[in-house]
Formats: sequence, C-alpha cells, structure tokens
Amino acid sequence: MRRIGILTSGGDCQGLNSAIRAVGKALYERFQNDVEIYGIQDGYYGLIEGEYKKMEPRDFSGILTIGGTILGTSRQPFKRMRDVDENNVDKVQKMKDTYMKMGLNCLVVLGGNGTHKTANLLSEEGLNIIGLPKTIDNDIWGTDMTFGFYSALNVITDVIDRIHTTATSHGRVFIVEVMGHKVGWLTLYAGLAGGADVILLPEIPYDIDSVVAELNKREKSGKKFSIIAVAEGAISKEEAALKKKEFKQRRAEMVQPSIAYRVADEIKEKFNHEIRVCVPGHFQRGGSPCPYDRVFTTRIGTSAAQLISENKYGYMVALQNNEIVPVPLSEVAGKLKCVSPGSNEVVTGRELGICFGD
Repeated sequence: MRRIGILTSGGDCQGLNSAIRAVGKALYERFQNDVEIYGIQDGYYGLIEGEYKKMEPRDFSGILTIGGTILGTSRQPFKRMRDVDENNVDKVQKMKDTYMKMGLNCLVVLGGNGTHKTANLLSEEGLNIIGLPKTIDNDIWGTDMTFGFYSALNVITDVIDRIHTTATSHGRVFIVEVMGHKVGWLTLYAGLAGGADVILLPEIPYDIDSVVAELNKREKSGKKFSIIAVAEGAISKEEAALKKKEFKQRRAEMVQPSIAYRVADEIKEKFNHEIRVCVPGHFQRGGSPCPYDRVFTTRIGTSAAQLISENKYGYMVALQNNEIVPVPLSEVAGKLKCVSPGSNEVVTGRELGICFGD
C-alpha cells in the first residue's frame, strides 16, 4: 500500500485544485485500491502540527474548475524554517516526524519559490518529495511556465482592457498596478496583451523623466490618454543604486500605500494631466483557472503520479519546450527566473514603441 501526502503552500492561485485533482485521479488510476492519499491542511503548518486527513476518490471530483485550494494554505518563510521557536519547536524535525508518523512514501508539494526551498530542504533530510510549480509570478527556475500565471494574466488583461475605455473617454492617464514583487513577467505580459503605453518592471529600473517624456510625446501626437502597467516591485534608478538596507529603509519611509501611487505622485510633479490609479490586488489570484492552466496542471499532476510509480523523488515537475520533464529540486531551490532586459518580450515591446522607463 502506497501512502501519498499532498499539501499546498504559499499564496493561493488558480489551478491548485485542478493540480490536486490530477495527482489524485492519476494515482488511483495507476494503483487502484493499493494507494491512500492524505491531504495536509494549510501547507507546511499542517505538516508541522500534524493536521491532515485521508482523502477519498470523491474528494478529487468536481474541483477542476474551482479556484483556491481545498487543502488550505499558509506562508511559512523558508528563512525561519531552521529557527527553534519560543516553545522549543524544531519545525524541520516536526515535519519529518509527521511524515514518518503518517507512513508516507512520498509528499507532493504544490507551491512557489519559498515552498520549493523547503521542499528541497526536506528532500535533503531524506524525505521523498515531488514539487509542482505554482505561482502567478512565473518566476520559478527550471520551468518555462508555472500554473496560475495565465489565469492571473487573463484577469489583469481584462482589467487593462476595461481601463482603456474609461481612460479614452476621459482623456486620463491610468496606472494599473500588477502583482510581482521581485519579477515582472505578469506585468510584462499583461502590458503587452492589454496595449499598455508604459511598462515598469523590477528588472528595469525606471527614470520618472523618461516616463513623463513618453506621456508628453503621446499628448503632442494627439493621444489624450495613456496606460501605465507597473509591477508592485518596480524600482527607480535611484533606488537601484542603493544598498539593500538603504533600499528597505527608503521603502519603509514611503508615504504612499503602494508603488503605483508613488509613481502617480512623481508624474503629477512634472506632467499636468489627470491621473488615476487602479490596484486590482488579489482579484488577480481569484476565480476559476483558465483552460490553459487546467490542461497544464493535468499534465504535471499526472506526471507526478508517474514519478511516484517509478520511485523517482527529489524532483520538481517542469515544462520545458512544451515537454513535461523532472528537474532536480536542488537545481530549482533558491533561484529566481527574472525578466531579462534583452528578452524577446521586452525587445518586442520596444519595437512597438512601448516605454520601459529607462
């Protein structure tokens, strides 16, 4: 009898349930009655605290189109995983104890960068781990795509589409803030898909004078409105020159609620025009997964079941050149897949005349 655990960790997104479904249904198809699947509640927290439940085949039905995660999730920062807390709790040891108590043959972990760091840690501690790449940021190293990205892209592109009509009607500058603290894939793709005039990414520090110059250029050419797509982690050239500690201090002192409002204030000082800010926030994470993510999660979920059947552990299931392949967790953990200023997507944007603020 094989005993498999599943958990979802970190921020939620579309496609988690469809991935859970694919893993479960594929395992039952392969092993029939010779497998037991356990859902661990609220991510690594549940693994630490021993909160889990046995899942039945019916639990994997009817969840393909449902957003969020039926298992619940939580954020357990990797940098504090080795810390022993005030109650003398060794989190890593407790996770190992829960794994052994459950008698698991494998733990399937669905999550982003921090989740995969911990997954690799547990793998190095001797547990059988398989990871599935989840994040709307699409910033996990070793895979061309993460599930949740295209679903969130659909949402934010729809927002920009709708902003276009009101911006055009009133002749306004609209700043749309897109999720993405460290990488700008979602902002870049949404900006391209939504026809943004300016795209500001964490990887390309901006000069507000360059942004204002673009707005003036558009106004002089008779275009009365402009759309700016800005990643929530966008930084100015001045900030990029700061040391890490100085940068954190500068951001801590920022009086605006988010970067979009700061950019709006910076523009107002140099450009006499009506400016509005739109922050869709967690709308981007919510709702049903798009068809692409349903298919993608089905592919990687069934591939995870195949790896389990072959007793191949210590891998993340990835997409490379449209093929599903296993990538060692040790190669994934601790790396970010960032937007290169010379990437085809950025070059394409520049060819269209899109301003990247530099």
